[in-house]
Amino acid sequence: MPHYHALALFSGGLDSILATRLIMAQGLRVLGIHFVSPFFGKPQAVESWQRDYGVEVQAFAIGQAFVDMLARRPPHGIGKALNPCVDCKILMLRQARELLPRFGAQFLVSGEVLGQRPMSQREDTLNTIRNAAGVRDLLLRPLCAQHLPPTPMETSGLVDRQRLGAMHGRGRKAQLALAQSLGITRIPAQGGGCRLTERESARRYWPLLHLFPPRAEDFSLANIGRQLWHGRRWLVIARNNHDNARLEALRQPEDLLLRLTHLPGPLGLIRPHPGAEPWDADALRQAAATLAHFAPKARARGTAVSITVETAFHQTTVDVLPACRFDAPPSWEDVRTAKAAWMAEATTATASPPEGPLW
Repeated sequence: MPHYHALALFSGGLDSILATRLIMAQGLRVLGIHFVSPFFGKPQAVESWQRDYGVEVQAFAIGQAFVDMLARRPPHGIGKALNPCVDCKILMLRQARELLPRFGAQFLVSGEVLGQRPMSQREDTLNTIRNAAGVRDLLLRPLCAQHLPPTPMETSGLVDRQRLGAMHGRGRKAQLALAQSLGITRIPAQGGGCRLTERESARRYWPLLHLFPPRAEDFSLANIGRQLWHGRRWLVIARNNHDNARLEALRQPEDLLLRLTHLPGPLGLIRPHPGAEPWDADALRQAAATLAHFAPKARARGTAVSITVETAFHQTTVDVLPACRFDAPPSWEDVRTAKAAWMAEATTATASPPEGPLW
């Protein structure tokens, strides 16, 4: 296993690229750590990043750790949707710190720019993140280092402070100039990348956050197709062939797969959960009717259609008339109201499934 001087949080955004390359320019070996969860991460891009930016990158899954943090109510708050930006960075730095011995690395690198984001990149917030993550003497922020107190890496002479950045604020001119000086010509698109910042994703995730013990694999499934609910019964229906393939790839042994027996159309996937209402024969018929409702060729027939229900061990068929029997996820307004109440609760324990209305 090769040893590195530093591990860098590497999102694939311009700031993470520049921070990594700025330390590499001092002759130090840096490994980019790309964290992946149901909400962010592009492991399929690692190869192109290594080729285009000359940076070694490895992807690491932190999905369940992230879901656990979110379910406990992030202590530093949630943004406009469900994004716990401060606690997200704390979690990633903690995970990266634990990887230091594995790679023989001495310190961590991250790409924050002081003042770039009004909430998560103020100096007081940067200090909170550093201290809460337990990386006070391990973290170097190369892009804005000259606005911050010297780190042990700088005072020891391992890193030349004079060759670090003094970036501040939301403009990108300094980043683009640094990219040009480093020979970086492929500039990634600005912003985006985290589904938790999106209202539509918040609607999809909210029921899972409260109805069941949260699992990372469930949130991955929530990213696909149509999300439909009947009480605590959860049905996912594909929108296209790409979704069909993704549903089959994410299918687990306990899941039930629904498909039209004699017609082309979307797949449906049922994921039973302990504590949810049982999937009896009537519930399966309602799910099958809902799947047929979202199949144009089934609706066009105007008669009953056959739906195959597959489990890991056997399959059965049911004949149903197309009819939507399941509900869409909560509206964004409902989620926003419920989120505010949830975060205001005094306890920080994982929320129990609510009594009465689900949202």
